[in-house]
Amino acid sequence: MPVPAPNLYPPFNIVRLSHVEYRVTDLAASRAFYVDILGLQVTQEDDHRIYLRAMEERGHHCIVLVQADTAEVGVLGFKLYDEPDLDKAAEFFANRDLPVEWVKRPHMGRVLRTRDPWGIPLEFYVTMDRLEPIHQKYKLYNGVKPLRIDHFNMFSANVDASVAFYNDIGFRVTEYTEDDESGRVWAAWMHRKGGVHDVAFTNGLGPRLHHTAFWVPTPLNIIDLLDLMSTTGYVANIERGPGRHGISNAFFLYVLDPDGHRIEIYCSDYQTVDPDLEAIRWSLTDPQRQTLWGAPAPRSWFEEGSTFEGATPMASDLKAQPIIAP
Repeated sequence: MPVPAPNLYPPFNIVRLSHVEYRVTDLAASRAFYVDILGLQVTQEDDHRIYLRAMEERGHHCIVLVQADTAEVGVLGFKLYDEPDLDKAAEFFANRDLPVEWVKRPHMGRVLRTRDPWGIPLEFYVTMDRLEPIHQKYKLYNGVKPLRIDHFNMFSANVDASVAFYNDIGFRVTEYTEDDESGRVWAAWMHRKGGVHDVAFTNGLGPRLHHTAFWVPTPLNIIDLLDLMSTTGYVANIERGPGRHGISNAFFLYVLDPDGHRIEIYCSDYQTVDPDLEAIRWSLTDPQRQTLWGAPAPRSWFEEGSTFEGATPMASDLKAQPIIAP
């Protein structure tokens, strides 16, 4: 089925994606990976959780690492435009018979906690503690030199349905992959902030989080990260890449944290701010959609993902499959 027309006047105004909470089984090991290897900055930590931000970010955190018995995803966070949008969002989710709860979160103002129709835990807020700018403190730039959180990609058992729901709350489709035989959407990329995507959905056992992505300055930063990981005991954590996607035009690398949470390092996608920008269609049989150049994706990239706390994944009935590396 075709992707829906953009909803230019959604019920509440999402500015962008904001943060993710990862439950991790060894906080010290996760700290070493995200801080010493990737180069994210610690903004606060104790024995149970670590707050991190990237170099250009003024908000208190983009990742929260939480010590837990099981590795999973606690929540995906999104920033709204203004305080009235929080109440409008609460009304929207309540009218859909989805949970609505006002929660207290450190370093944030009012926070609305809910779930999408498939159980993905979501939270919305307007204000987060602002920290001093550090983007010109170059002595702090380490690892891959991450500038900002860029997007979430999620496995979905029904991508068409996921696209329809997130379109209702204002995400606009920029590119999508269609299965020629069934006419169904196999994957879709949707944005709020003017890049190719804030959220994306990929066909598969879902809901699960496929990856969180960080924007870096240049492809050379990715090469530096590969050199660092290969000489510090993390070569086995390099899952896919480097390469370039056809979709989004991004130069990419996928790595796994100590618990298997997937992180994409990403640069060079394009601007999508025009509200009448037409979505780009790709055929599922076009090999350059996922890999313009580079090795084909391994089977793990299609099958493995992080579960969401409180959500039960279901298998997709769309069995079409793109190219997998041998």
